Amino acid sequence: MAHLRPEPLEVALQAHFGWSGFRPGQRPVVEALLAGQDCLAVLPTGGGKSLCYQLPAMVRDGLVLVVSPLVALMQDQVSQLQRRGIPAACLHGGLDSQSRYQLSRRLGENRLRLLYLAPERLKAEATRQLLDDVLEQGRLVALAVDEAHCISAWGHDFRPDYRRLGELRSQCPGVPLVALSATAAPRVRADIIRLLRLRRPLIQVRSAQRRNLSYVMRRRPQEPLPLVLETVRSARGAVLIYARTRRSVEGWAARLTSAGVAAIAYHAGMDPESRLLALEHFQQHPRPVLVATVAFGMGVDRADVGLVLHLDLPASAEGYLQESGRAGRDGLPAHCLVLFDPADRTALGWAMRASVRQLPAAVQEQERHRLEQAQQQLRRMEAVAEGTVCREQALLLSVGELVAPCRRCDICTGLSQPVDWSERASVVLAVLEERSGLEVRRLADELSEQGAGEGDRWGWLARRLVQEELISESDDGSQRLWLRSAGRRYLRQPWPLRWAA
Repeated sequence: MAHLRPEPLEVALQAHFGWSGFRPGQRPVVEALLAGQDCLAVLPTGGGKSLCYQLPAMVRDGLVLVVSPLVALMQDQVSQLQRRGIPAACLHGGLDSQSRYQLSRRLGENRLRLLYLAPERLKAEATRQLLDDVLEQGRLVALAVDEAHCISAWGHDFRPDYRRLGELRSQCPGVPLVALSATAAPRVRADIIRLLRLRRPLIQVRSAQRRNLSYVMRRRPQEPLPLVLETVRSARGAVLIYARTRRSVEGWAARLTSAGVAAIAYHAGMDPESRLLALEHFQQHPRPVLVATVAFGMGVDRADVGLVLHLDLPASAEGYLQESGRAGRDGLPAHCLVLFDPADRTALGWAMRASVRQLPAAVQEQERHRLEQAQQQLRRMEAVAEGTVCREQALLLSVGELVAPCRRCDICTGLSQPVDWSERASVVLAVLEERSGLEVRRLADELSEQGAGEGDRWGWLARRLVQEELISESDDGSQRLWLRSAGRRYLRQPWPLRWAA
């Protein structure tokens, strides 16, 4: 790889972005792209992934094409670049004919350095022709695929349209391609390299550990509003609150506002003008409180988020690392709180199954494997939330990273006190020894009817025993349970089982 003298890059970095130096992991990717080499860059949230392809666009007199999954993310990045005087634009389905004409004209006159587009736009013949024109003129500096984990069925945010991005390599064989993500486990990284057809790529993987973040995961109270209010009011800077559904987002924004905390809602079902106003409020208000679905936040440049609060169990540990990583990008201490309920996994699992049932019959079979993977990811996230080991340690293990206990989370600081569940575990295991394949809900109902306790607590315990590998569970979302050999050993000779209640 050709070695570039440090002066030009440092000068360009300062001139265009106002930075005096590179962040860890950025410079090797920039140099590799400028030398024509493919790259895979896994840099933590706040690690400056976008600069890896934005700086080459300014160093070379040409265009970088950026594939990004969300219109809001594209528009936010384009706005940031334009404020810096960097010519950038985004191409999406919401543009009117006049805007598309102006964009084409700017491209034809070589007045753009970065063009963002959604993956589905590559299906359009007009987009392919546009790409061919830039290629023919020799002006395409690099291709960038942001949120590249979306290409993998093992990724926490799989997007079918990303599967076609490998065609970019066929259409642009001589153009370097960089794939970027904040979190990608080893098998996701392997999928990215294979499906995007990266050729002998530079692989730059930085630790996802964020030493200024503290993780707390606790059961959601029956009435969570007082706890949410207390947590939000004590937070510094901006506050991001995530809820699973659009209805929940709007409901929580209204409840917080009624309680004296001005909160703004944001989700994909809002009209574009309302979403833009919410985004501007979050970016410009000194201490905004924004309630949103989890898609909000990718690429949004707000460094002083002091609290990221999840009102439901996240769908995967990898996704949660990315979502919680939107806190504390200024390097100051920040708080990450998850409020969850044992019923969350059941609700998420049913939602996943329902989304597959809505697909055409021919597609359902293809999606069944992905559904099983999503169920496994959800189960691992529940294990983190219900577990008794360091939260950060458990989360980072999900992306293949081994670290020492953080000494900051609720487990390390002793905020979560364990309870002995040994006797009740024996009750559950004994039932399954007699009746294999029983569903979680049926098991919980039957034990409750026998006067053994609350149904939701028995359901939680059964899922907890799955995490301990004493019980196995089906991956199709039906939550059928079978006793494992370790469960039979436990019935013969129990050992202590102590977890937070």
